[in-house]
Amino acid sequence: MKYIKFLSVGVLFGIVLTKSEAISWYRIQEMFLFDSFHMYGIIGTAVVLGVIMKLIMKSVGFKDMYGKVVDFKPKEKGIRNILGGTIFGLGWAMTGACPGPLYILVGNGYLVIVVVLLSAIFGALVYGMVRSRLPH
Repeated sequence: MKYIKFLSVGVLFGIVLTKSEAISWYRIQEMFLFDSFHMYGIIGTAVVLGVIMKLIMKSVGFKDMYGKVVDFKPKEKGIRNILGGTIFGLGWAMTGACPGPLYILVGNGYLVIVVVLLSAIFGALVYGMVRSRLPH
Protein backbone atom coordinates (compact mmCIF):
# COMPACT_ATOMS: atom_id res chain seq x y z
CA MET A 1 0.00 0.00 0.00
CA LYS A 2 2.93 2.36 0.63
CA TYR A 3 3.88 2.16 -3.06
CA ILE A 4 0.48 3.37 -4.31
CA LYS A 5 1.72 6.97 -4.67
CA PHE A 6 4.55 5.79 -6.95
CA LEU A 7 2.14 3.68 -9.00
CA SER A 8 -0.20 6.68 -9.27
CA VAL A 9 2.61 8.93 -10.53
CA GLY A 10 3.58 6.25 -13.07
CA VAL A 11 0.03 5.94 -14.36
CA LEU A 12 -0.30 9.73 -14.57
CA PHE A 13 3.05 9.89 -16.42
CA GLY A 14 1.78 7.27 -18.89
CA ILE A 15 -1.43 9.19 -19.51
CA VAL A 16 0.45 12.47 -20.04
CA LEU A 17 2.93 10.88 -22.48
CA THR A 18 0.11 9.16 -24.38
CA LYS A 19 -2.05 12.28 -24.63
CA SER A 20 0.90 14.49 -25.62
CA GLU A 21 1.82 11.99 -28.37
CA ALA A 22 5.33 11.66 -26.90
CA ILE A 23 5.14 7.89 -27.41
CA SER A 24 4.31 8.23 -31.10
CA TRP A 25 6.99 6.82 -33.38
CA TYR A 26 6.05 9.43 -35.97
CA ARG A 27 6.58 12.28 -33.49
CA ILE A 28 9.97 10.85 -32.53
CA GLN A 29 10.92 10.48 -36.21
CA GLU A 30 9.91 14.11 -36.80
CA MET A 31 12.19 15.15 -33.97
CA PHE A 32 15.21 13.25 -35.28
CA LEU A 33 14.60 14.65 -38.78
CA PHE A 34 14.15 18.19 -37.37
CA ASP A 35 10.73 18.38 -39.04
CA SER A 36 8.72 19.45 -36.00
CA PHE A 37 9.13 21.33 -32.72
CA HIS A 38 6.57 19.13 -30.92
CA MET A 39 9.00 16.79 -29.13
CA TYR A 40 11.52 19.54 -28.43
CA GLY A 41 8.72 21.46 -26.72
CA ILE A 42 7.83 18.45 -24.58
CA ILE A 43 11.47 17.78 -23.67
CA GLY A 44 12.11 21.46 -22.96
CA THR A 45 9.06 21.61 -20.71
CA ALA A 46 10.26 18.49 -18.90
CA VAL A 47 13.70 20.04 -18.33
CA VAL A 48 12.23 23.25 -16.91
CA LEU A 49 9.82 21.31 -14.68
CA GLY A 50 12.69 19.03 -13.62
CA VAL A 51 14.77 22.01 -12.49
CA ILE A 52 11.82 23.44 -10.56
CA MET A 53 11.03 20.07 -8.94
CA LYS A 54 14.69 19.56 -7.98
CA LEU A 55 14.74 22.96 -6.26
CA ILE A 56 11.51 22.15 -4.42
CA MET A 57 12.76 18.68 -3.43
CA LYS A 58 16.01 20.15 -2.05
CA SER A 59 14.19 22.87 -0.11
CA VAL A 60 11.65 20.57 1.59
CA GLY A 61 13.97 17.59 2.20
CA PHE A 62 12.07 15.21 -0.09
CA LYS A 63 12.40 11.53 0.92
CA ASP A 64 12.57 8.44 -1.30
CA MET A 65 10.36 5.38 -0.82
CA TYR A 66 12.72 4.08 1.88
CA GLY A 67 12.45 7.29 3.94
CA LYS A 68 15.95 8.53 3.07
CA VAL A 69 16.37 12.20 2.10
CA VAL A 70 17.10 12.48 -1.63
CA ASP A 71 20.64 13.79 -2.13
CA PHE A 72 21.78 15.40 -5.38
CA LYS A 73 25.48 14.87 -6.08
CA PRO A 74 27.27 16.30 -9.11
CA LYS A 75 28.09 13.68 -11.73
CA GLU A 76 31.51 13.12 -13.22
CA LYS A 77 31.74 14.18 -16.87
CA GLY A 78 33.77 12.55 -19.60
CA ILE A 79 33.85 10.52 -22.78
CA ARG A 80 31.64 7.85 -21.23
CA ASN A 81 28.77 10.37 -21.11
CA ILE A 82 29.18 11.07 -24.83
CA LEU A 83 29.43 7.36 -25.66
CA GLY A 84 26.48 6.43 -23.43
CA GLY A 85 24.37 9.28 -24.83
CA THR A 86 25.19 8.21 -28.37
CA ILE A 87 24.20 4.59 -27.68
CA PHE A 88 21.01 5.79 -25.96
CA GLY A 89 20.16 8.08 -28.89
CA LEU A 90 20.81 5.36 -31.47
CA GLY A 91 18.58 2.95 -29.56
CA TRP A 92 15.91 5.61 -29.30
CA ALA A 93 16.12 6.35 -33.03
CA MET A 94 16.06 2.66 -34.02
CA THR A 95 13.16 1.63 -31.79
CA GLY A 96 11.21 4.88 -31.80
CA ALA A 97 11.03 4.92 -28.00
CA CYS A 98 13.23 5.65 -25.02
CA PRO A 99 13.06 3.19 -22.09
CA GLY A 100 10.26 4.85 -20.06
CA PRO A 101 7.61 4.82 -22.78
CA LEU A 102 8.27 1.15 -23.60
CA TYR A 103 5.98 0.16 -20.74
CA ILE A 104 3.42 2.75 -21.82
CA LEU A 105 3.44 1.42 -25.38
CA VAL A 106 2.87 -2.14 -24.12
CA GLY A 107 0.07 -0.80 -21.90
CA ASN A 108 -1.46 0.89 -24.95
CA GLY A 109 -1.57 -2.45 -26.76
CA TYR A 110 1.50 -2.18 -29.02
CA LEU A 111 2.64 -5.70 -28.25
CA VAL A 112 5.50 -5.69 -30.78
CA ILE A 113 7.29 -3.41 -28.30
CA VAL A 114 7.57 -6.42 -25.96
CA VAL A 115 10.54 -7.48 -28.13
CA VAL A 116 12.20 -4.09 -27.57
CA LEU A 117 11.35 -4.16 -23.86
CA LEU A 118 12.81 -7.64 -23.39
CA SER A 119 15.90 -6.58 -25.34
CA ALA A 120 16.32 -3.53 -23.09
CA ILE A 121 15.99 -5.68 -19.97
CA PHE A 122 18.48 -8.19 -21.39
CA GLY A 123 20.91 -5.36 -22.20
CA ALA A 124 20.62 -4.05 -18.63
CA LEU A 125 21.30 -7.53 -17.25
CA VAL A 126 24.36 -7.95 -19.49
CA TYR A 127 25.64 -4.53 -18.40
CA GLY A 128 25.17 -5.56 -14.76
CA MET A 129 27.23 -8.70 -15.36
CA VAL A 130 30.15 -6.91 -17.09
CA ARG A 131 29.98 -3.60 -15.20
CA SER A 132 32.83 -4.46 -12.83
CA ARG A 133 35.14 -5.11 -15.82
CA LEU A 134 34.32 -1.84 -17.62
CA PRO A 135 36.33 1.35 -17.13
CA HIS A 136 34.39 3.78 -14.97
